[in-house]
Amino acid sequence: MDADGWPVDLGCGWLHSADCNPLVQIARDLGFQVDERAPPWRDSNRALGFAPGEHEAFREAQSAFYDRLDVAAEAPDDSEAARWLAPDGAWNPLINAVSTYVNGTELDRLSTKDFVNYHDTEINFRIVEGYGALFAKLAEGQPIVFDCAVSVIDHSGSQLRVVTERGEMQARAVIVTAPTNIIASGALRFLPGLADKVEACAALPLGVANKIFLAAQGAEDLPDNARLFGARNRTDIGAYHFRPFGRPMIEGYFGGQFAREVEKDGLPGFADVAINEVAAALGSSWKKRLRPLCASFWASDPHALGSYSHALPGEWARRAQLAEPVENRIFFAGEATSLHNFSTAHGAWQSGERAAAQALRALMD
Repeated sequence: MDADGWPVDLGCGWLHSADCNPLVQIARDLGFQVDERAPPWRDSNRALGFAPGEHEAFREAQSAFYDRLDVAAEAPDDSEAARWLAPDGAWNPLINAVSTYVNGTELDRLSTKDFVNYHDTEINFRIVEGYGALFAKLAEGQPIVFDCAVSVIDHSGSQLRVVTERGEMQARAVIVTAPTNIIASGALRFLPGLADKVEACAALPLGVANKIFLAAQGAEDLPDNARLFGARNRTDIGAYHFRPFGRPMIEGYFGGQFAREVEKDGLPGFADVAINEVAAALGSSWKKRLRPLCASFWASDPHALGSYSHALPGEWARRAQLAEPVENRIFFAGEATSLHNFSTAHGAWQSGERAAAQALRALMD
């Protein structure tokens, strides 16, 4: 819940590829309300800040860019996605900005093959009560321990030795779901070392996708379920979803290097950037009508060090490498190990089911 009592998701918020996303039916079976309204980015009528015809021109340029990526991905060699932007294209900065929200990074740090491998049916739902509420419900009654970070997994003996903040334990098998940046940084170590896993994680770094929620006084003056970009000719901008679920708030999205810079100033600085961008588009009176509720700061979260993974150019095959078990007793899960549903909650969910099945088979042998 945010400060005003509304449920908000500071992490995942969308049920992507909802027509084949297993979490949709799970949410419904547990009594959650699934909102099937189309997201604002799918509707030109809900795109604010564009002159007549501009949004259609942007979407056409973006679609042509994605078509070029599809063709480029068929080549034997991988490339950075930025290579396939139109030379001097007027919409390139905005296309790059969208990448920071979608991928958590700019196009020059993004593998073309990896991006094309992502499976997207372009159907996106939301959970009214919040994604977080769904996972809290699923976790009820489970023996979950918090504030107990693992620092070492020692696989030198017949039993695995797991070193945590609260002491050590032994296990026959473990499933590792730590973020790639945690493993690449050495915050979680393996003894003996697993150089191939560390290299894979370094090649699949977490980008940054932060959110900020602003309470809006007189929100009825804002169009419901509409979107506004902070600008149309720059990459270092936020994107704003007005009145999600009809609530009196604005949900802001910041990604990539710009998000890393903005989060350094904490909530006050983050809010200043967001409020000034919205007010620049809607009028200066909105500066007094908006106030910050909460925000995410994923890059500085010591247990995450980022939001979700992207493959660096040339490193698209690392996801399969990371997913491979070690000694048939150390198994790997998490969105970064998903070949086609990375960066999503359902990709992480499905990878966990896969790793759990692998571990159970190993324990039964």
